[in-house]
Amino acid sequence: MPHGDFSPDNRACAVASTAVPDSGIGRMLVSSRSLAEYRAMFGLTDGDLRRRILDCPGGAASLTAEVNSGGGDATACDPVYAGSTAEELAILTQVDTDRANCYVRAHPEQYRWDVFADPDDHYRSRRIAGARFAADRRAHPGRYVPGALPDLPFGESGFDLVLSSHLLFTFADRLDYAFHHAGVLELMRVTRTELRIFPLLAMGATAPYPHLEQLRTELAKAKVTTRIVEVDYEFQVGGNQMLVCAR
Repeated sequence: MPHGDFSPDNRACAVASTAVPDSGIGRMLVSSRSLAEYRAMFGLTDGDLRRRILDCPGGAASLTAEVNSGGGDATACDPVYAGSTAEELAILTQVDTDRANCYVRAHPEQYRWDVFADPDDHYRSRRIAGARFAADRRAHPGRYVPGALPDLPFGESGFDLVLSSHLLFTFADRLDYAFHHAGVLELMRVTRTELRIFPLLAMGATAPYPHLEQLRTELAKAKVTTRIVEVDYEFQVGGNQMLVCAR
């Protein structure tokens, strides 16, 4: 397996293995995912990409950069954008890309190797997406809005489509049910039509979020319809479904 640009330094993985308990990833990640991954995770069509999109949390994904460069209208929102210079966030992005890839290498049984050929391919893709994000944030900082759930800095119905990846459900070990309920309602507040959440299971788990049906029942009371949709993307074993919420 080649190293250098296609894998984190062995010393970085050694540090990660001692700093992160075997039961989890550690602190929340600033993840770098590409538009291609978003297309697959959320079943995005060309028509979807012509809608006004909010990516929340945006992390270090290149979705906003790629959609806007293609003539679309996308905004990213994440608390990590507050108080961080472009250079500082670029460094954090690289550190977390290394940490995530080290975790993947240490837990290969948790992943399917169809989306990526191997851990090196995973690392390469995330490095490219992270670099594109960093360059776009330097050039267009207004596209990257500091904000955190469940209180976003946007007016009502300001976006046509909201995408929320790898926060809700993914970190269910530290985000309680009340946060999930409030977070979904807030994401629905800022969308005119639709919210898509991916995936439906926590990191390291193989079954959906245990309170998912309770959440769907409560959302229905708030006049939010929900449906579970299978997507053509499964990197984490069992993680091939999204929750689609609509008014």
